[in-house]
Amino acid sequence: MAETEGTFALATHDHVFLGRDHERAERRTWAVIVLCSIMMVAEIVGGALFGSLALIADGLHMSTHAGALLLAALAYTYARKYAHDRSFSFGTGKFGDLAGYTSAIVLAMIALLIGYEAVERLLYPVAISFNEAIPIAVLGLAVNIISAWLLSGGHHHHGHAHDDDHDHGHNHHDGHEHGHDHAHDHHNDDHADHHRDNNMRAAIVHVMADAAVSVLVIAGLLLARAFGWLWMDPLAGLVGAAVIANWSVGLIRDTGGILLDRIPDGGIAEKVRATVESEGDRVTDLHLWRLGPGHLGAIVCVATATAREAGHYRQRLACFADLSHVTVEVQHVPGVGG
Repeated sequence: MAETEGTFALATHDHVFLGRDHERAERRTWAVIVLCSIMMVAEIVGGALFGSLALIADGLHMSTHAGALLLAALAYTYARKYAHDRSFSFGTGKFGDLAGYTSAIVLAMIALLIGYEAVERLLYPVAISFNEAIPIAVLGLAVNIISAWLLSGGHHHHGHAHDDDHDHGHNHHDGHEHGHDHAHDHHNDDHADHHRDNNMRAAIVHVMADAAVSVLVIAGLLLARAFGWLWMDPLAGLVGAAVIANWSVGLIRDTGGILLDRIPDGGIAEKVRATVESEGDRVTDLHLWRLGPGHLGAIVCVATATAREAGHYRQRLACFADLSHVTVEVQHVPGVGG
């Protein structure tokens, strides 16, 4: 058995992989929830006072809207609160993706419900109180526009929650060398999808979906009132359901891939491989996954015939600002590279 040589420099490092604008996005999401809650109470109370069933119904709809945004807000809060909890091996950066995935499922269910109701109304038309329904739809659209404006203020997630450089090397009895690195070099080459905050994206998609439906409903109601086309209202609902379903499927696909540790950016994976192999060494295994908005984790196994150690490859990979947690394993194999 080979002896372990040298001393170990023990150091600790955190695993905070939150987006740079995490706290601002959290505050803005709570602000929108407050706005929706006030609107919800006003509509329900107003509907009860004036005997408007449509106003009460829209208020209840606004409650589901606030509930979906509450999911996003709680994900931000929970991720921040437990960011330093060591029981989360790779931090809490994926809480936003988990919330986004859940919100996308809710959106898909909403699309099915709207579609079902629209088909039912096409088959069995009902009388519409235009003078009441149109102002409510306009009011709902206004709330959604304000909500989207508030949320978009926190939708710039290109950066990192911390700038540190921690380096750990371990020599094991099996002859492999491992290194962990938090390297943040701010001259990364591109801002790809792995920078996207899917929690904020889900919240904005929910608001925009509601706004899109409001626009379609307003158009449908105006045409139905002007020409007597009662079928325009449910038709607008069907189109809105299709739009929401399309957005929700895209969100499910993207967030699901992240939760399953799918490689978020094939381009960066190839660049990492090319960077390590540029001196003739060979990458025998490469794992790349997303830890949080703008943060990637990587495990790189390198075969080399030289005396290069893990630190050499960590330095070469330092040019990738998004590689926030890197593990390097070096295998010294005669006849490979050099």
